[in-house]
Amino acid sequence: MHHSRLSTLVIDCQVDDLATATAFWSKALGKPVASPDQDGDGRYAELRTAADEPIILLQKVEHASRVHLDIETDDLDAEVARLERLGARRIAFVRERWWVMEAPGGHRFCVVKPQRETFGPHLNRWD
Repeated sequence: MHHSRLSTLVIDCQVDDLATATAFWSKALGKPVASPDQDGDGRYAELRTAADEPIILLQKVEHASRVHLDIETDDLDAEVARLERLGARRIAFVRERWWVMEAPGGHRFCVVKPQRETFGPHLNRWD
């Protein structure tokens, strides 16, 4: 048995400077900036959300701007296998921490480890 849930809305930004995109989305969504440079490399910024809301992460990317979802799980291998049975396919294992996957319709998404200290409460249970 394992669990998973929608974790994060990731706004992929093909920009030179993520700060401008972060300021826009902060104001557009009414969410203050929690971290303007999450890893210190200028690639990730996070907006502040409530504990029961998905995380909103901005990511500086080389590909066209888009939005993708992250699904968090307490068993990465089991969740990836479950999604493959539904028709998804693995694209890349990134930083030995998460899987980029593609849904049957071509949408990219990521499967990640739990992103917050408290994993619940809105969990799906899979046997």
